[in-house]
Amino acid sequence: MPEQSTLRFAVVQSTMRHDPTNADELRAGGAELRDFIRQAAAAGARLVHFTEGALCFPSKRVMSSLGPDEVGPSDWTKAEWAVLQSELDQLTVLAGELGIWVVVPSIHQQPEGRPYNSMYVVSDQGKVVARYDERTLSTTKVTWMYAAGKQPVTFDVDGFRFGLALGLDVLFPELFVEYDQLGADGVLVSYATHRVSHHEHVAVQARGCAVNNTSWISFAVPANPESGLAAGVVDPRGEWATQVPADGLPALAIADLHHVEATQVGRDFRRRTRERISS
Repeated sequence: MPEQSTLRFAVVQSTMRHDPTNADELRAGGAELRDFIRQAAAAGARLVHFTEGALCFPSKRVMSSLGPDEVGPSDWTKAEWAVLQSELDQLTVLAGELGIWVVVPSIHQQPEGRPYNSMYVVSDQGKVVARYDERTLSTTKVTWMYAAGKQPVTFDVDGFRFGLALGLDVLFPELFVEYDQLGADGVLVSYATHRVSHHEHVAVQARGCAVNNTSWISFAVPANPESGLAAGVVDPRGEWATQVPADGLPALAIADLHHVEATQVGRDFRRRTRERISS
């Protein structure tokens, strides 16, 4: 497809599910995500972006090998991996049928050892074309649950380049600088927490990363009426281009992203300045 000057984008605030041992819960989550993909495609979106753990955001207590009353190493043999894979497969088929790109986070099983906390990139041809693994990891995640990722990941849609950030990645500006240096027009940030109240500063961090790198930021969080956060898209000036309603319920928001001339001008300026101050 030829490069476009505008790309219609959808960001989703979906229901969080915490138990990967519950097949019915996983199937309900997959059904909700497929409904949002249909809504995004009907609105003309070329890309739809979901929150961290959209298919499942496992609870450390559910997964603890010591039982729910004591946090310990996760027992991943309890997870319904076949059901998770089936739900991902259904999402990829639907993306191909509707001709829409989908970025959906979930856990990624390894042949041995711990899984990754990941984001899958599904093309409009219905294929998983990239996977990003969270690099930063909270103390709980790195101690009891996941292996850490190592690399940034970018992908291109209709002439726009996107980077991926997951979980606590949003707290580390150097990861966004890295994507700026890789030529990303935007970064898709998927963030969730098991706390009743989210970290209130996380949206501020995302907006700061947008303006500091003259970059679009998609900010996907789970539905939670008590969180004080709402999913949305931040423009390269650090302002909200769109947000879902502030009621904390599952919802979808649409934004039209466009190439910003100041992005490359700012990127070139930052590169020259970094070279000067580091020499």
